This record gives sequence, C-alpha cells and structure tokens, in this order.
Amino acid sequence: MLSTGALRAHLLAARLAGPVATSREESLRSYRLFAARDPRVLIGIDPEWTWGQRDLIGLMADKCGVSGDPRHTQGHDVIDPERTLVALDAFADRVGAVAQRRAPVLLGTGHPHRLLGFYAALADALSAAGCTVLTPAHGRCVDITTRFGLRTYNLDYVRGVALVRDPGDSRPGCATGAHTHSPLPVRTVLAAAADAGGPLPELVIGDHGWVCGAGQLGFEAIGLADTDDPALFVGEAEGVVSVVVPLDDAVRSDYYRPLTRYVLNRACLSQ
Repeated sequence: MLSTGALRAHLLAARLAGPVATSREESLRSYRLFAARDPRVLIGIDPEWTWGQRDLIGLMADKCGVSGDPRHTQGHDVIDPERTLVALDAFADRVGAVAQRRAPVLLGTGHPHRLLGFYAALADALSAAGCTVLTPAHGRCVDITTRFGLRTYNLDYVRGVALVRDPGDSRPGCATGAHTHSPLPVRTVLAAAADAGGPLPELVIGDHGWVCGAGQLGFEAIGLADTDDPALFVGEAEGVVSVVVPLDDAVRSDYYRPLTRYVLNRACLSQ
C-alpha cells in the first residue's frame, strides 16, 4: 500500500498540493462571483447561509490551506497537503462503505481530459465489488449556457463515468469530452433514473456540478475540487456535500494514479 508519506511527497512533486497552478486572482474572482450568487460559480448549490468574500476566504483557508489574508491578492494559491490527505481518507471511507453495501453509484466528471482515469478506476473497482454503476440518460441532449452562448451537448459514458461531449464529436465512448461546471448534466441523469423507476444512486462521485447538483438534490455526493471552486466546499460546510478533497484538478491525468491506488487500498477495493 502506498504510504501516507509517499503520497504526500507525490502531491507536492506533482503540484497537486503545495503551490498549485491556480492563481490567487482566479480564486478571488470566484469568491466574488459566489458571494454575488452568480450561477456560473454556484454550479448547482443553493446556499442556505450568506457568504461574503471574506467568509469564503476564511472557509477556503480552513478547508484547503490557502492564505486567509484578504490582502493577499496575487501569486499562486497553496493547498495544504495534510488537508488533502485527511479529505482523501474520508473520501475513500465513503467509497468503501458504499462498496460494502453493494449499493448503486453514479460517477461523472466535468474534467474528462484530466480526471476520467481516476473515476474510471473507481467505477471498475466498485462494479467488481457488486455495485451497480449507473448509466442513465445515455445519449440525451443537454443545453448548457456557456460564455459562447447556449450550446447543446450529448451525455456519454466512458468506462462507467458520465461526461458531456459536443454533438460534432463522432467518437462516442472515447476518452475526450467537454469541460463543464454545469449541474444540468447530473440533474438530467438523475431525472432519467427516477423516470425509469430507478435504481437511484446511493453515492455520487465526481467534481464540479456533478457533486453540487446531486448534493443539492439530497443525494450523498463526494468529489474533488480546486481552490477556485468554492461551491463544493460551501456545500460541505452546509452539509449538502459529504466530502471534498482539495487538490489541483487540472494536472496531467497520470499524476492522479497514485491517488487512485491509495483510495482503492484504503477502501479495501484493490484488485
């Protein structure tokens, strides 16, 4: 089993934690927009509490280890690897618990180019453990508002992981897809599952709107998030999201493999 020390070293070497590529300017902009309840940054969360920018800086300092000083406005953000490790343990424990129950699960990503392999390995292991990996609404169209206007995407599944892709992408099932923060895909998937009479997922695993959208609808949801994605951490603070792992969510896809091994080992799902 990969030791905690070895994983900590990898997190820092791969810049998954420590100084990360996400800039302080990007994060502060996201906090301002979240405080203004901009739906592009809420990504499916409907906050119960009032969150000002200073509140969000304090929350992200606590959850991620970024600077809690509002006067710190430039440079790279920093994620405390210890917070990543603690959250990763909690994440793995939830994966292990759903595997023990052999309960249905749903996995989805808005970062298919980076995180598909991480989620696909979990889907494979959960399926081998007897969980049903759900794939509702396969091929369904989803209209998502982007900075380029309203665009239509198609829902697809790759190795049990949901993603959206451009209609012009004629390679269904391949490991490419669109980057999205929208909660509309997971809402579409969950509605389709309900309309079909179930089963519904007992755990949703993913990022961005997949976690926030599912959590807001009352499903247990866990996922990964960067320092410029405050919605997931607000969801966790308000009890809507179960676990959020702070890390850079856009490094090379192979850099997530040690995290996969660590999670599967802790969840007793290693093959």
